[in-house]
Formats: sequence, C-alpha cells, structure tokens
Amino acid sequence: MTPGTQHPDDPAAQPLRSDAERNRERIIAAARAVFARDGLGASMASVAREAGVGIATMFRRFPTKAELVDAVFVDRMDAYGNAVAVALDDPDPWHGFVGYIEAACAMQAADSGFADVLTTTFPTAKALERRRNEAYEGMLELIGRAKATGRLREDFDSSDLVLLHMANAGVVNATGDAAPDAWRRVVALLVQSFETPARGPLPASPQHDALYRAMLRAGPAAVTAEDRDAGGA
Repeated sequence: MTPGTQHPDDPAAQPLRSDAERNRERIIAAARAVFARDGLGASMASVAREAGVGIATMFRRFPTKAELVDAVFVDRMDAYGNAVAVALDDPDPWHGFVGYIEAACAMQAADSGFADVLTTTFPTAKALERRRNEAYEGMLELIGRAKATGRLREDFDSSDLVLLHMANAGVVNATGDAAPDAWRRVVALLVQSFETPARGPLPASPQHDALYRAMLRAGPAAVTAEDRDAGGA
C-alpha cells in the first residue's frame, strides 16, 4: 500500500462514508416530513433546513427533486400497489374496486406529498415510476372485473381514476387540518356516480396522452428561486 494512502478498511476512512449515509437518511426523513406537511411544492432549501444540512450537501446527495421524491415515496408507492393487489384478491370485484379507491384516497389524505405524487409523473424517478406502472396494470384488470359484475358503469375509463386523484388532492390540499375529513364526502359522491345505473351519458374522457402531459406539468421544478438563493448564500 502506498505510504500515506488510507486503506478502504482503515477506520479513519469510515467516518466520511458514515457521515454521508447519515446525511442522506436525515435528508430523506426531513423531506418526508416537509412534503407530508407542505406537498411537493416545498423547496429543496426548506428540506435542507429541516434536515440541518447545507444546500450544497442536499444537492450532492440528491441533484434533482425527482431523485429525492423517488427516495422518499418509493415505499408509499409499494403500499399503493399493495392496495391494488388487495382489491384484486377480493372475491367481490365491485367491493374490491371501492375498497381500493377508499384506501388510495386515504393515503392521499394522510400525506399531502403523496397526494401530489399520485397526480404527478417523474420520468427520471425510475423506481417510483416502475411501481406506478405495475399498479396501473392491476387497476386496468380491477376496472374490467368491476364492469363485468354490472356494478361499474360501462363508460368508466382508467383516466377517471386519475381525475379522481386530482380532485381528491385538491380537496386535501385546500382543506388541510381545517376540515380533515372533507375528502371522504367528495370520494363517496364520486364513487356513487361510478355505479350503475348511470344517470346519463358522460362527456368524453380526456386523452391519456393529454393527462400524461398534465401530470408532467404538475411535476415540481428541480430548483426553485429559494433554492438558488440558498445555494448562493
């Protein structure tokens, strides 16, 4: 070994790696708290302050907000996918369909950040998007089964679930802790509108690529003005 060079197993070499990992975990924990409270519109600088780290440290660990969102919410997306799996296991497809909607909307109500995640797409957040796509395939099967029972109206489209989550996210973010259960009434009203017999025809559903563009547009910018100011401080 070259004199003066630290061996990877040298105890003196460990603190840097340990500190880096501790900083990463602190940032993820802080981001989970900040996003749950303020939604994905919260700045990276506010997450750094919550974590007690500098903005430069923040961007070394997570160069973009999408990477931070991926790390924070991948476990929540696993739980969301599990809600779809539980619904598919229900012997009554309509009951499973309604149970899935209530479970997913409750997850949104419990976490403003996740309320935003379900209405936003992050092409560079690979783990998050992979789990979202897996859940989407399960939802398509769930919709088909619920229609086959005759309980779900025939003109229901998978885009209606996206609109449901957008509506629920809006209610959750607007009411906050002032009326924390308001979302339940909105979701119940929507679920009843999904059930047959239909009261009348629906307007055409939005094109899926149009909804995708809307979800892309809803994605938070990687760096806000506050982040730039903090970075230059």
